[in-house]
Amino acid sequence: MSDIVYLNGEFMPLENARISPLDRGFVFGDGVYEVIPVYSRHPFRLAEHFARLQNSLDGIRLANPLSDSAWMKITHDLIERNIASCGEDQSIYLQVTRGVAKRDHAFPKDVKQTVFMMASPLTTPPKEQIDNGARGITANDFRWLKCDVKSVALLGNCLLRQLAVDAGAVETILFRDGKLTEASASNVFVVKKGVLLAPPKDNRVLPGITYDVVMEIAQAREFEYEVRDISEAEVRNADEIWVTSSTKEVLAITNLDGKPVGSGHPGPVFRRMHALYQEFKRDVMRKG
Repeated sequence: MSDIVYLNGEFMPLENARISPLDRGFVFGDGVYEVIPVYSRHPFRLAEHFARLQNSLDGIRLANPLSDSAWMKITHDLIERNIASCGEDQSIYLQVTRGVAKRDHAFPKDVKQTVFMMASPLTTPPKEQIDNGARGITANDFRWLKCDVKSVALLGNCLLRQLAVDAGAVETILFRDGKLTEASASNVFVVKKGVLLAPPKDNRVLPGITYDVVMEIAQAREFEYEVRDISEAEVRNADEIWVTSSTKEVLAITNLDGKPVGSGHPGPVFRRMHALYQEFKRDVMRKG
């Protein structure tokens, strides 16, 4: 965990960071966040992360407190200040809330946003999980209908993620109105007869940066793919299922709700994509 954090214009030890209990992020979950992976001290795709942050801020009608150049400088400073505690591969968390005000549902006027950032070591799936795949379960997607906003109000995601923990699984894959949306903390891809299927990026899913990388690799390396709505039946009868995120990277789900997915082992399309993703990480992500 971060030794040094950033809070409202200052770097400080984590134990010295203090936020008012009247902060709207605490009282209402009125704020947004981003998570930025860092490889060999290089934050990955800052411009895309800051664009997604801006989209989330716009989605909750909150002004961006900093310019992209200011965000960039703070991010780089935070990485360097936490090399000793977190290493050169890090996960940067940043959060912006509407600030401190009396408890009232209506937006307060003339209130300064609260800005918080911290670093953690970047963890990725162990080799055993890559080689053998992981377990997943399914659930109804009962979250709100602005999942493209990266809101700090993640209680729905937490409840769904805990279902997976209780079942000894790594993820809960979600369906809304009979169609695949995403998982509790990752995007989902499906493979059927060699074709990679991806749900469209709309209000039902978080627009994942790792999702984008997978799609770029698929296009560049001539995978056969389709971006479209995917039915629950297609997921349950898939040859392969993957979950993707900055920490999971690309991970095969080989058992869903207690039943094997395809052969019950990571499939050939996954193995090719995983190898290409690792190549991309080595050649692009680690070189900034």
